[in-house]
Amino acid sequence: MQKKYYILPLLCAFTLQASAQYTEKNGNDVTTPLHLLKPDYPMPYTPPKVQDVKVILDRIFTYLDEGTPAEMILKKEGTVYTNTKKIDNTVTVKQGTYRLTSYEWGVTYGAMLSVAKSTGDKRYSDYVRKRFSFLGTWLPVIKKSVDNGSLTGKDYPFRHCLEPKALDDCGAICTAMIKAIKTSNADEAGLKPTLDVFADFITNKEHRLSDGTLSRIRPLDKALWLDDMYMGIPALAQLSMLTGKEAYLNDAVKQFKQFVPRMFNTQKGIYMHGWIEGMEPHPQFHWGRANGWALLTAVELLDVLPANHPDRPFVLAQFQAHVKGLAAYQSGTGFWHQLLDRQDSYLETSATAIYAYCIAHGINNGWLDAQAYSPMAVLAWNAVSTKVNAKGEVEGTCVGTGMGFDPAYYYYRPVNNYAAHGYGPVLMAGAEIITLANNSAIKINDSAIQYYKK
Repeated sequence: MQKKYYILPLLCAFTLQASAQYTEKNGNDVTTPLHLLKPDYPMPYTPPKVQDVKVILDRIFTYLDEGTPAEMILKKEGTVYTNTKKIDNTVTVKQGTYRLTSYEWGVTYGAMLSVAKSTGDKRYSDYVRKRFSFLGTWLPVIKKSVDNGSLTGKDYPFRHCLEPKALDDCGAICTAMIKAIKTSNADEAGLKPTLDVFADFITNKEHRLSDGTLSRIRPLDKALWLDDMYMGIPALAQLSMLTGKEAYLNDAVKQFKQFVPRMFNTQKGIYMHGWIEGMEPHPQFHWGRANGWALLTAVELLDVLPANHPDRPFVLAQFQAHVKGLAAYQSGTGFWHQLLDRQDSYLETSATAIYAYCIAHGINNGWLDAQAYSPMAVLAWNAVSTKVNAKGEVEGTCVGTGMGFDPAYYYYRPVNNYAAHGYGPVLMAGAEIITLANNSAIKINDSAIQYYKK
């Protein structure tokens, strides 16, 4: 009889374990604890573990470090060129997989600094330091060589940094350079001439509407692109921090307050992508990544605005309203759609990663309710993590996209692993999720992800 008592608990434990794996076919409400059935999630449904997130970030880092050499070479021979006294048309930048000064790489540099801060891993800040040291060394040499005629033509290295033609050429990279200077990861003296060019373009040369709002003349005249909130406003805010000139911050806040009423759909809680002065009505296409740039702009502005700034409440309230709106459109897989409110458009990685970062950052800084929004951010990160392949490439990112006024344009934009827009957002999302995990005790309770204070 005693043997039966020993065996019974084992049988019960086995039965419970097995029943948790049953499907409806071989169990019922009496014989099976149905609430223990394992859902068939298409992505990880677990609290974030710092070590797991770091593995993914390191995979991306290795891929990007190898794919972005910082060297000048002789065009014909392919050998390294090191004479920083002069440069001519026989010299060029060693080609990698990605450009060192694109706006996407401005995002990536800032993301690298975020990873270094959240993990303490100096490889990420060293990455930034090395590239900005390279640029700080060569940009003045190139400028001098263009001025004295030893470097001719329109296709010289880093021309868009010395002669920017659009906010894309200077806004994000300007922001990243200043962040690197402020964290002692770049030399201000070497980058100052370039920063002066950037500041002059954003302030004095970019197209503006009659009320001063940053605009473009394509695809139609007097066009506002939602993207330009990010391409212009954070740079102005950072220039204010670097120089102490209040005019830059005033312009940044002014831009924010003039973009929002034109482009934010208060009923849906999300932004439309394009706005044309004089157009009525405005066809509203709520593109995912552009909404990401707008949300990131609010975060960047809140990071800089003093606590007592009179317009801080407006920026914070707008950030919160946007997050609330986005929450209604997150898919069950954790991703957001290419067109946020069109569920038959494809799921897109870069927008999802930007949202994951911004929401986690808002929680970490006390701007958002942690219990309400942490599961949303974690689900977004878990989704994004499935898009980093074994090589460290980010999959599922929409390529560069202009402004359109028909759905087909957005529905059929290609996705590509070489779309540089995905890398910075995934790195920054991972960095902020690590901070969130370190600051909290997120866990599964009754099968659902829940936030708990540590």
